[in-house]
Amino acid sequence: MTSKKNLILSAGLAVIGGVLFSQFAIPPALSFLIGVAATAFLFSFSSQTPSIQPTESDPSTKTLYVGNLPYKANESHVRDLFAEYGQVFAVRLMKDKRTGKRRGFGFVVMAAADAEPAIAKLNEREYME
Repeated sequence: MTSKKNLILSAGLAVIGGVLFSQFAIPPALSFLIGVAATAFLFSFSSQTPSIQPTESDPSTKTLYVGNLPYKANESHVRDLFAEYGQVFAVRLMKDKRTGKRRGFGFVVMAAADAEPAIAKLNEREYME
């Protein structure tokens, strides 16, 4: 989204600069330098808008490491298990790149308030054995 905005701003600046500089007898090198400075100023000003942070870094969520999972467990199984203790935003189970098989661990992103009770209840618990 930012690159489209910057493209539109620079195109608008180029049109305005072209119209203004055609009205005055300014050397081309000076026109170029003024255009570069104006574009740099415009881009530095437009990049100061706040951006939305990803869910994993949101302080209201917590990413939990989940290990010792059986290889037959899938994302929906793990999501259902953790959903008993609170809101689950994402589940990522790691897979071997060569074989495509699950590696027995993953990550669960859930509400920070629900994370500690889930850890207390599920730590050292047998699952799908």
